[in-house]
Amino acid sequence: MKYFWIQLVLIVGSVSMALMFIRTWGQAKNRAWKRIAFSAFVIVNVYAVLRPTDVTWLAQQLGVGRGTDLVLYVMVLAMGFLTLNTFLRFRSLEKKITDLARTVAINEGVRHNDERLGPDAVVAQATPESAAGSKAEAGAGSDSVKA
Repeated sequence: MKYFWIQLVLIVGSVSMALMFIRTWGQAKNRAWKRIAFSAFVIVNVYAVLRPTDVTWLAQQLGVGRGTDLVLYVMVLAMGFLTLNTFLRFRSLEKKITDLARTVAINEGVRHNDERLGPDAVVAQATPESAAGSKAEAGAGSDSVKA
């Protein structure tokens, strides 16, 4: 009963994180292994809050010394993972935005040229087959005139 209030605050915090994660489950489009890892994290967190002596025992078995040190080391690793994951996600999003901006710029350029020159002028300039076909038609037309 001595540590009841801090245990209650920590457990409520863990459960509220889990509820927020579950509430945005479909929106976040998380991969399955992230969901499993987060669920395991919440379960281990609640267990560690309820039984801190077990965490100290585990830390001593691993050669760390104190349970708080073990928790700190695990949190440093988790923070590194989160930082790397966020960096990779932002880099992927930046690439997608760049590709999208390029596509929009090309489409806007084509639209602008269509408005300025007309759609037939752009198509005739853009396709070499149409230029070769128009030369052949012009040559065929001149032969018919000669005959």
